[in-house]
Amino acid sequence: MFETDILLQDSREILGAVPVTLAMALTIFVLSTMVGSLFALVEYRRIPALRELVMAYKVVFKGVPMVIVIFLAYFGLPPALQFPFALVGIDFNAHQTPNWVILVIAVTGCVAAFQAEIIKGALNAFDTGQADAAYSLGYTRGQLFRRVLFPQVALTAIPDLTTSMMVIMKALSLGFAIEVVDIFAQSQLTAALNFYYLEAFVIAVVIYMVIAYIVTQIADRMEQALRVRT
Repeated sequence: MFETDILLQDSREILGAVPVTLAMALTIFVLSTMVGSLFALVEYRRIPALRELVMAYKVVFKGVPMVIVIFLAYFGLPPALQFPFALVGIDFNAHQTPNWVILVIAVTGCVAAFQAEIIKGALNAFDTGQADAAYSLGYTRGQLFRRVLFPQVALTAIPDLTTSMMVIMKALSLGFAIEVVDIFAQSQLTAALNFYYLEAFVIAVVIYMVIAYIVTQIADRMEQALRVRT
């Protein structure tokens, strides 16, 4: 039976994980978008050697399940970080790296591969004739980027980037495998104490829906603002 009396008590505990989850999600979103943009630019400019490396990177991180990447980072990242510090004689214990940092790095690596595809698609949609027209009017590269290229590329990419944000939110639930507590993990822990699993997961669903609604509204407002500029 569904117990409504337990909802308020469980809600307080599960809501406590929201700030941490949002902080990790925003960090991953910003980092993966930055890395993905660099990768997309390499492919868009067709830079030799680097382009092949980027393509190989995307094949690996789009093909390997994210949970495997998280475990590989969990077991492999601390020794990999420890090695260069040991070479230069720096006393640093990489094995004390917080699990949430490892999770952020692992998910960022995976999501960056998809962000690169989104940004590359937006760049390919840009009409290069507008760049020629801007240069003929005396625009510098910086002015072209700020006034012409960025608004149009961002406008094209916003819908897919919004989806990426929600994918990141759901991907963070995999962090429970390495003892990182997000909204989903907190709902599991809360339910394990009182055995009201249905109620806890209903609360988690509502929280995710509210976050998705807020993210969508923010994206819609940004899209409208950019449409006015372009």
